[in-house]
Amino acid sequence: MSLKHLFIRSLCCTATMLATTVSLRAANPIPADCQTGGFFIGCQAYTFNHFSLFEAIEKTVQAGGKVIEFYPGQNLSKEEPNVKWDHNASAETIQKVKDKLAAAKVRAVNYGVVGIPKDEAEARKIFEFAKVMGLYAITTESVDALDTIEKLVKEYDIKVGFHDHPKQANNPEYRMWDPNYVLSVIKDRDARIGSCADTGHWVRSGLNPVDCLRVLKGHIISSHLKDLNEMGPGAHDVPYGAGVSDVPALLTELKAQGFAGNISIEYEYHWENSAPEVGQCVGFVRGYGMAKQ
Repeated sequence: MSLKHLFIRSLCCTATMLATTVSLRAANPIPADCQTGGFFIGCQAYTFNHFSLFEAIEKTVQAGGKVIEFYPGQNLSKEEPNVKWDHNASAETIQKVKDKLAAAKVRAVNYGVVGIPKDEAEARKIFEFAKVMGLYAITTESVDALDTIEKLVKEYDIKVGFHDHPKQANNPEYRMWDPNYVLSVIKDRDARIGSCADTGHWVRSGLNPVDCLRVLKGHIISSHLKDLNEMGPGAHDVPYGAGVSDVPALLTELKAQGFAGNISIEYEYHWENSAPEVGQCVGFVRGYGMAKQ
């Protein structure tokens, strides 16, 4: 083969690699104006599961968040408490939610934790919903549907993060709590499949969340970032900086990894009036960002 042909072949290979890299990073990036303290931080609507979705959006604004992650099954609004919000929502309901988000200036970025079926037609409903809502990612624990998920992340260019709940003493078959297991599940899959890193559940499982992030380096799609009052299964949420998690170290590690996903504050404590404490979490990240400038 001549030098000319070798040169052309090299250019073609480089172009292919660049195109692949762009493709893997192209999945609905969150707009830069949604950042606070250098991160896309907002609320997991489950924080406000004693309230409707519309109230959850309002409380996200109250707490200072600019993004929100939905969960399936929340009541739509006080006016329509019997309408449930999930990927089976009608076009009319979807438009109402879009209008509410626009009025509140909150960006919907994620949806979960939701079961993704192996059945492609049923799984497709979730991806279509994510596409219509302009979501960055979907959060799941449906390892058994990996082949279906991989096919659909390629088709829709929407990321999927595998979430971790705590270790279950009565269910040794549950392995998502272990970041090494999650890594084994995702490492050979499309790069748009990764981890939704729930740092609080790692603490409940007796793990160091910074170490867990490092295990999953390069594979973190999103995070349910938490600070807890103690190690172990009985721990509860506290504002960032008030508990046992080294939140600055977690943020520094995410930043070092080039993390560009959403951080959802899933605050599962003081359910009836958690917005002030959620606001302290947002303020902590804002202050972290200012200190790093």
